[in-house]
Amino acid sequence: MDLLDVGQAIMDEQQAHRAATIGSNLRTLRRQRGISLRSLAQQTGISQGYLSMVENGHRLLDSQRFIDAIADVLRISPAELTGQPAAPVDPTSGGAHAAIPALRLALMGLALPAAHGERLPEDPFQLLTARVARANNLYHASEYGTLAVELPALLSDLRAAADARHGYARRRLLQLLAGAYHPACVLLLKYLGYPDLAFVAVTRAAEVIAELEDPQYAALSEFFTAHVLLAVGSPDQAQLRAAAAISSLEAQLGSGRAPHALLGELHLISATAITRDKTRAGEARRLDAATHLAEAERLAQRTGETRDWHLNFGLINTAIHRVSLNTALGRHGDAAAAGEGLHPETMTAPGRRMAYHADLGRALAHMRGREGDATRQLLLAERAGPQRLRADPLVRDCVTYLLGRPMTAHARRDLRGLAHRVGALN
Repeated sequence: MDLLDVGQAIMDEQQAHRAATIGSNLRTLRRQRGISLRSLAQQTGISQGYLSMVENGHRLLDSQRFIDAIADVLRISPAELTGQPAAPVDPTSGGAHAAIPALRLALMGLALPAAHGERLPEDPFQLLTARVARANNLYHASEYGTLAVELPALLSDLRAAADARHGYARRRLLQLLAGAYHPACVLLLKYLGYPDLAFVAVTRAAEVIAELEDPQYAALSEFFTAHVLLAVGSPDQAQLRAAAAISSLEAQLGSGRAPHALLGELHLISATAITRDKTRAGEARRLDAATHLAEAERLAQRTGETRDWHLNFGLINTAIHRVSLNTALGRHGDAAAAGEGLHPETMTAPGRRMAYHADLGRALAHMRGREGDATRQLLLAERAGPQRLRADPLVRDCVTYLLGRPMTAHARRDLRGLAHRVGALN
């Protein structure tokens, strides 16, 4: 046998050993999860026969696409299957990031309506209203990939329709355009990690709102500007903008539900900004944030659960903020107590459930003996809003912290899978 044959024999032996190891790992992990081979095949789109050969060591699982698909269904790190490190993967947000160049062009006013669809009808208001509502529903469902793909055409169509009309018709279309920028566009870009583009979006919205000359829309613009300022690490500026909007809105509040809901949202963003302002003393931050939260709760008692301004304001939202604010202040016991009094099944918007579970998980991570509970909450958050969670640097930091904490083998396996998906595990 010459050296080439010896080398080939060694390679074949190594591959056979690797195939047997991966196959054994797959069978063990699948059974631990209680998933049948048939179910795994259906969920991954990989044939049952192929998976059977892999488990029996007759085929080497060397397709990264198959490895990622299996790991995703089993909620593990690919390294658990292969024994080798793999680059983090987030297929759910890939489409969203791929659509950013087109959205950037739309924000610059360079996308052409004719390039992406049929000509709009003479009176497009009803159609565009439905599309704006859909865009905001996609945001609240954390369906960022679909939303990012649809937004460029929507913004271009809204701009073209508004520019072709005058008077009352133009005003209604400008209100729709503001509704597309807020929150669909601004918050999408913020949570995907594009705060600079989010600032462009909020600036475009401010230009539209200036023409409306409506104090409520002006306050709405300041609310989203505060969101962007928080995203770029300027909580003091965010709080100043929110405070100015609160004063302006209170002076012209009236009796309608919508302005009261917006005022409540402004108090919540003020409380959030205060908790992140490290220039304030700790106790002052706690007291000031509590004051704004109490005012938001009072307003929520008046408004009930609302979807005004394409937002979710009400007692559920203020309760979620009680968890997040205490977590941000390092009052983890108070955050856990507030979180355990909530009922996730009442939260119809996946984005709300994601925020609740993520903030509760972050609080539990810092409580001795609750590491497994923290991991479970973070996994529930991922299930509710995977694209938003995997882009959250606070969650990534929390997962990294938990990796160094003691926990059961089962919880650690779950955590390592999550760590891979959020990019915290190399």
